[in-house]
Amino acid sequence: MINKLRLQEPIDKLSMLLIGGFSVLIGGLMIGDKLCGENCFLRKGPQVESFTWQEQNISNKDRAFILTFDRPMDKATVEKNLVIDPPLPGKVSWAGRRLAYTVETPVPYGQTYTVQLSEAREKFRKNNKAGQEMEPFVGTFQSRDRALAYIGTQGEEKGKLVFYNITQQHKRMLTPPDLVVMNFEFYPEGNRILFSAYKEGLGIDGLRKLKLYTVTTGVNNGVEDSNNNPPGKIEEILDNETYQNNQFDLSADGETIVIQRVNRQNPADFDLWIVRKGEKAERLRVTGGYFEITPDNQALAVARGEGIGILPLEPESEPLDFLPKFGQLLDFSPQGNSAAMVDFNTDKANLRYTKSLFYVNNQGIEKELLNTEGSIFNCQFTPTGTQLYCLLTELLEGEEYREQPYFAKFDIKSGEVIPLAKLSHYQDIKISLSPDGLALLFDQILTSDDTRLKDNLTNDSGQAIVGGKLWLLIPPINNNPNSKADLKELPLVGFRPQWLP
Repeated sequence: MINKLRLQEPIDKLSMLLIGGFSVLIGGLMIGDKLCGENCFLRKGPQVESFTWQEQNISNKDRAFILTFDRPMDKATVEKNLVIDPPLPGKVSWAGRRLAYTVETPVPYGQTYTVQLSEAREKFRKNNKAGQEMEPFVGTFQSRDRALAYIGTQGEEKGKLVFYNITQQHKRMLTPPDLVVMNFEFYPEGNRILFSAYKEGLGIDGLRKLKLYTVTTGVNNGVEDSNNNPPGKIEEILDNETYQNNQFDLSADGETIVIQRVNRQNPADFDLWIVRKGEKAERLRVTGGYFEITPDNQALAVARGEGIGILPLEPESEPLDFLPKFGQLLDFSPQGNSAAMVDFNTDKANLRYTKSLFYVNNQGIEKELLNTEGSIFNCQFTPTGTQLYCLLTELLEGEEYREQPYFAKFDIKSGEVIPLAKLSHYQDIKISLSPDGLALLFDQILTSDDTRLKDNLTNDSGQAIVGGKLWLLIPPINNNPNSKADLKELPLVGFRPQWLP
């Protein structure tokens, strides 16, 4: 027992000395901290603990980032010294130690951004004195590449789906030589494309023998990444053995396809079908003209006789709503709470036939934006849903019936109409507004009625497509009447262009 106690005594003494030493050190630090305040070398300045967009690829759906600090901060000094380059207008809000910055409009694509913060101070606990200055912070993120896809019309690209990355300045064909593509839509993440195509060599008969496929784009999380998503991988979605496949639409979440199908043996057997992810095609038992899946992925808008019907995406369901006033749906806003529609007016007394462009929302508002004797071909909402870009025509005076096509921007709130650019002619023009809302893509195809071109690409009317130009229209950033839209022809030959989401 005596030997054991002797062995323990040095250890006990050492432990007591260590405990006492640490106590003195901790006490000294606490006292020193109070005495030297913010200039004490033992205290580090405030720091950013996390930045939610750090080294991320941002899409138009990303609208806010969060900076989290390691202690309460003086809000005024943080907001004053926060710098984003290139600038992104937005609003700041706080929740404790977290700052949220919400951008006013989607982040422009194809750029790298830095977020810098220095000279901000912590919130001092007493007497409202200035707190300690923070450690400088620099964060980086980038927006998705600015890229597009189109159907080629020349050489080896003829009839093929072509992907062109404007940011990286390169392109590649996605579909094999034996398929002729007619139409396509990007999946929401841009990693795949849904498209309809027929076997090469069928000519005009190919329109009745379309199959539905998907193909990988080589894009992963908004940027090209062939290692994780090799481009050109084809998967058949729907065959053409019993039914002819026509128009189709892909839901905003990429989970549902609706397609118009006609029985080959019985043309009266005409219906819309639904294809859900991982399931077989199923009849909806819905007939009608042009259709579009609503942005909430839950319903279908269908042109039916003298109006637009809104129906659930379930077979043989009762309609949710019917809009008898409107004969054409142009586009839904991204938020799904409003739409652009056309009312085909008829003044039989004066033999005048006009069309009206309407903004309609779920609060019962029906606002006429334009009444014209010309045509309203297409309109697309900006990402914020506050403006519309439209392709229209103006009826020209004279004995011969002529229409002047032009682009215009409509401000929903004010009703202001801003003409952007006039075109020399119109034929099957397809438009696509960029996901950041800053640029319009459109095509101008060249056609021929020469029957010797039966194996050529064809448009919806069966005419042979012999060429196509792709154009980029960049509207003025502000509404300055002295600012003009920038119209550029792209070094690409094709038609039906669409932006990468």
